[in-house]
Amino acid sequence: MSSNGRITPSSLSIKDLPWQIHWDKERCSLCGRCTAVCPVHAIELGVHRLRLVQTTLGLKEAPSNVYGVYYGIRQKTDPAHACVGCGMCNLVCPNDCIIPYRSDEADKLRYHIDRGGQPRRRGGRRNVPANILDRIKFIRISMLTDPALDAGRHEFELRTLLGRVLPPEENLKLLREEGWIPPVREIYPLIIGSMSFGALSPTMWEGLQMGVAYLNEELGMPVRMCTGEGGCPPRLLRSRFLKYVILQIASGYFGWDEIIHALPEMKEDPCAIEIKYGQGAKPGDGGLLMWHKVNKLIASIRGVPPRVSLPSPPTHQTKYSIEESVAKMIQSMYMAWGFRVPVYPKISGTSTALAVLNNLTRNPYAAALAIDGEDGGTGAAYNVSMDHMGHPIASNIRDCYLNLVKLGRQNEIPLFAAGGVGKHGNLAANAASLIMLGASGVQIGKYLMQAAAGCLGSESDRCNICNIGLCPKGITSQDPRLYRRLDPEEVAERVVDVFLSFDTELRKIVAPLGRSTSLPIGMSDAIGIDDQAAAERLQIKYVV
Repeated sequence: MSSNGRITPSSLSIKDLPWQIHWDKERCSLCGRCTAVCPVHAIELGVHRLRLVQTTLGLKEAPSNVYGVYYGIRQKTDPAHACVGCGMCNLVCPNDCIIPYRSDEADKLRYHIDRGGQPRRRGGRRNVPANILDRIKFIRISMLTDPALDAGRHEFELRTLLGRVLPPEENLKLLREEGWIPPVREIYPLIIGSMSFGALSPTMWEGLQMGVAYLNEELGMPVRMCTGEGGCPPRLLRSRFLKYVILQIASGYFGWDEIIHALPEMKEDPCAIEIKYGQGAKPGDGGLLMWHKVNKLIASIRGVPPRVSLPSPPTHQTKYSIEESVAKMIQSMYMAWGFRVPVYPKISGTSTALAVLNNLTRNPYAAALAIDGEDGGTGAAYNVSMDHMGHPIASNIRDCYLNLVKLGRQNEIPLFAAGGVGKHGNLAANAASLIMLGASGVQIGKYLMQAAAGCLGSESDRCNICNIGLCPKGITSQDPRLYRRLDPEEVAERVVDVFLSFDTELRKIVAPLGRSTSLPIGMSDAIGIDDQAAAERLQIKYVV
């Protein structure tokens, strides 16, 4: 209801909102912490009228009403300030007297969120509960015929290759004709996917980089992290830690002026160059960093004015086909680093992925192919893109791998899968399933935000305001008052914990298969599923 008492079409009651705030007046000390910490200002201190019935001793006179006032917490019903259910008010309350609850009514806010003629943009993931990866079982256990390994007692390393692995005769031909052999990197099969410096807060990004450096230099795990579109801090480009980084270039080319200028001063080559053509959360759509996050630091790194939204075009404006991309962009990136660094494209999971892959097989400059399935997270996307566009990663990666098998190149071009890996917490099982379907490795993003930084968002659309820079944990905010809540050293410690636990679980899955020297890439006879249609689609065993 508006301030003049009129009811408008967007007037909602608290019952109509997806989250309702329960406040205990008796326990509240009115400290104001909850109202100060709320990222969307869903609650405010209000003045309430209190009616008391007053009686005299002996009841000689009729009871009378006495009215007073008191201060208390009040929830706003304006759609622009609707509670997102993050629970920060409960986390900071010293008396545990306030907490949001999900409404038991239908969410009517969805009909009013598009005020001003703009559909809703949302951070986080889509609202799809199902995930085919969680239903895959590992059914081939070596007990008598093959030497099974004990993951706890036998030493073996989990490694994969990033780069074009050509047959010896093709390598010799390239060496004679061009004096060059495609570079190959040995890396860990779990890669930190592209989350840009700008989409993530400085403390979150620093924590991820510190964790990656520790894993490599102290534990000997060759973990790699992709920068995403937006460049990276100049000091990283000129440090020895650059070799643990995959630099991404996308259609907006943000941050690449800084990278090119730093080339002569680089102490190390980057691990690889990833050219992004699409992302799974919004295939066919460009990236977007909203103006809320573009402060002076981000603007200077990206070479733009501060406080302006930064949309990327849906496609690279100077490239009109994948053939032209391979001939121009991929080859030019090789030339920039003296043909020492692998270069590969990243695409959205779509039915056209096979066409892209077939074109890549014809050119030795294409080092790999990364595919981002429909469950991939993003910092800002329209609901219609997140909920209704894209291709599931399991079937897409399987189609691409089987296509490589037909061409006899299944061990030549690595495929990297992303999009919903670990969506329900089963990170190692999901990764192993994708590897046995044909992936050489997997990329994760949102899982690390949840596990390493304590992201409050969920698949049921809790919080998910990453796009507007109001992240209550400071993970995706450029506001110092918010991102200072996050300790980068604690983030780094949790990153290390995640990779160590993943390593243990993946060994527990791989060891019984008897594979001690290599990952079980494409070993589809080791997996099955309890859905006959899915089994036929993925060409794996049907088990019940």
